[in-house]
Amino acid sequence: MSKSNNAILTDMKKAKGLGSAHHGAIHKLQHDITTLVNIPLVAWVIYSIFSLRNASYQEFTIWMSNPVFIVMATLFVIVTLKHFALELQVVMEDYISSKWLRMVKVVGMKLFFFALGTTAIISILKIALSGGA
Repeated sequence: MSKSNNAILTDMKKAKGLGSAHHGAIHKLQHDITTLVNIPLVAWVIYSIFSLRNASYQEFTIWMSNPVFIVMATLFVIVTLKHFALELQVVMEDYISSKWLRMVKVVGMKLFFFALGTTAIISILKIALSGGA
């Protein structure tokens, strides 16, 4: 009877050592959290853009020196880049078959987003701490 059960299994099912990578649940949870956090942050950014469209640079820096806006802008950068990195990682894992090339691209992408995020946060702090001066 076990022989007949084995006969209906596909070749992929018979393969040994090709199971789950065991990181999908955490990846999915991170993706869902960044998606939910991005909703109010993107709404805030859109509202801020429209409310500041006629503001001068000095008015913008005074507005940006508010601690709440500093935190919101910093969170927007962090959460948006994290979400984008998660999305691109899935694409790379799905479509790049060479393991070493996939690893190099994922690590390079994460380093790029880290550098981009660090630069954006430093810029936000520089503008905010100038306080309209």
